[in-house]
Amino acid sequence: MNDVKPVRLALADVLSLGTIGLRTRRTRAVLSALGIAVGIATMVTVTAIPESSERALMNELAALGPNLLQVNAADNPDQDFGLPAESIDMVARIGPVTSVTAVANTGVVARRSDLTDPRDGSGLSVLASRPDLLGTLDATVHSGHFLDRSGGEFPTVVLGSVAASRLGIPSVPSDAPPPQIMIGESWFAVVGVLATTPLSPEIDRSVLVGWDAARAELGFDGRPTVLYLRVRESAIEAVRTVLPATVHPQQPGRIQVTLPSDALFAKRATEQTFSVLFIGLAAVALLVGGIGVANTMVISVLERRSEIGLRRALGANRGQIRIQFLTESIALSVLGGGTGTLLGIAGTAAYALANHLPVVIPATAVAGALGGAVLVGVIAGVYPSIRAARLQPTVALASA
Repeated sequence: MNDVKPVRLALADVLSLGTIGLRTRRTRAVLSALGIAVGIATMVTVTAIPESSERALMNELAALGPNLLQVNAADNPDQDFGLPAESIDMVARIGPVTSVTAVANTGVVARRSDLTDPRDGSGLSVLASRPDLLGTLDATVHSGHFLDRSGGEFPTVVLGSVAASRLGIPSVPSDAPPPQIMIGESWFAVVGVLATTPLSPEIDRSVLVGWDAARAELGFDGRPTVLYLRVRESAIEAVRTVLPATVHPQQPGRIQVTLPSDALFAKRATEQTFSVLFIGLAAVALLVGGIGVANTMVISVLERRSEIGLRRALGANRGQIRIQFLTESIALSVLGGGTGTLLGIAGTAAYALANHLPVVIPATAVAGALGGAVLVGVIAGVYPSIRAARLQPTVALASA
């Protein structure tokens, strides 16, 4: 007598049997999948948003150039310690240096008018500026023009973006006389407003006066307080090493050389730390969702014992029962994972567009999210599927 070979289920049959529970108990399926969806959406979002921020940062650094160095006094950079007047020319002689410029803090207060308290400088600095400042910083003029084209009846100034806002002069009119501000006891005409300079925020908070005008009007002694220089990227570290002795041979220990783009990278590192924290929270949410799926599957096995007994009585073997319930668990998790992935992508896109960032969705994040959902489904479905397969047909039918 020939042995009866078990019937092999086609893939369509497996999917049909495995989704019976989802199709007949839709509300429960949606609520169970919601836990998975929350975890997956969180995971995609906290992975993709830092990628968008990093892309924006890299674009910003590429546009600004990560080869800008800043030199000032280490002990009191914002006050009256001046660098030697000849330091600009000495730095310019360093081979890898492609450009160098300087500003100097005049220590004078800028006011909107002579009616303002002479001691209230609105937190702004009045800086003597060399005409090549824009080129070295790669800064741009938002309105008007820079100091090298200035002239007229009054001494002239250019405002940083923050200074312009605080002084109430957001732009310079092209068809009217330029607005005036008071610096010390003298009136100056505002001929330009700068756009934001991300690598030099101190310029944003400054009122810039021409180098020669500062000498004539403000008693400036000609000694710079801050140098800005561009260096060939391959020689940045070498130049940083020799700058203190070059700028101030008598007191090199008082000279501080910084790479402004380091601050942006530090900010990025902080964001990455918080991203790791949120990924941990997403993993916890995913674990909770997996427990919910496992609980749903266990209850489903208990409620469907008559169905299991009938299928076993009609010839279904234990392997087919295991496949049915394991498929249901995986389908439930994939449903939550797919929904969570779409929510995560939508959330990332909304955040990026609202903050004017490029929308970046890493393929690894999407693949990891879907793979994680499948893995959760497999793990959550193993025990319920084994329990269902172990039910004896007679016992299952008798308990119906």
